[in-house]
Amino acid sequence: HKLRKINEHNSRLKEQLELPRIPVSQASDALIEFTKTTKDYLIPSLWGPPPHDPFASQTGGTCGCSVM
Repeated sequence: HKLRKINEHNSRLKEQLELPRIPVSQASDALIEFTKTTKDYLIPSLWGPPPHDPFASQTGGTCGCSVM
C-alpha cells in the first residue's frame, strides 16, 4: 500500500518535470505585453468607454433586476 502511493507520487512528479518551462523574465514580458495590448473596459480611464454591445439589454437606465 505504501509503496504504491510512493510510486504514484513519483509518477506525478515525473509528469510535472516534463511540463514545458519558461524563464520568469519571459513570462513577465509576455504578461506586460498582454496587458498593454488587450483592452480592458473595466478600466475606462485607460481604454475609454466600451463599444456598443448589441446583445446588452436596452432597459433605458434600469438594470431590469427584480428583488424577491
